[in-house]
Amino acid sequence: MTERAVRPVSASQHETSELIMPHDANILGHAFGGAIMAMVDKAAAVAAFRHARTACVTASIDRVDFREPIHVGDLVTCKASVNFVGTTSMEVGVRVEAEDLIGGTRRHTNTCYLTFVAIDRNGRPVPVALVQPENEEQERRYEAAQARRQRRLEERQAEAASDERVHQR
Repeated sequence: MTERAVRPVSASQHETSELIMPHDANILGHAFGGAIMAMVDKAAAVAAFRHARTACVTASIDRVDFREPIHVGDLVTCKASVNFVGTTSMEVGVRVEAEDLIGGTRRHTNTCYLTFVAIDRNGRPVPVALVQPENEEQERRYEAAQARRQRRLEERQAEAASDERVHQR
C-alpha cells in the first residue's frame, strides 16, 4: 500500500469577498440565504481543490444558521480551509463575515461545514492527502471535525437501518 501525502491546512486556505447588491437580496434588503450559500460552496470548493489537487464535488452541507442578516452594500467575505480528511472525503469549514464598508464594522454571520469528495475523470472517489494542522486553532478545528464526521457516519448508518426496516415490511 502506498503512503499518502500530507498537506498543511495552509495549502488549502482560500478567502474571497463579494459586495452584496440589490439583485442578491429580498424585499427587506437582506441577502438571500441561497446567494450566501452559493458563495460558501464556491469558496469551499476552491479549498477542497487546493488540498486534493483533483476534481471535487460537494457531498453534503451541514446545518446552516444565519446569526444575523447581511445587508445590501455589505462586503461578504468567506474564509475556507480543509479541517479534516477521511480517505476520499474532506470537511471544509467556511467562516462568513459581513463588513459595513461605510462604518467599517465587521461581523461573523455564520459558519458552515461542507463535505467534499475527490473524484477521478470517471466520477469515482479517489484518495486524497492527509491534512496537517499547523497551530492550536487548526488542531481544535481538526478534532471538532473528526467528531462531526463520526456523528455523520452514525446518522448515515441509522438512516440505512431505518430504510432497510421500511423495505422489509
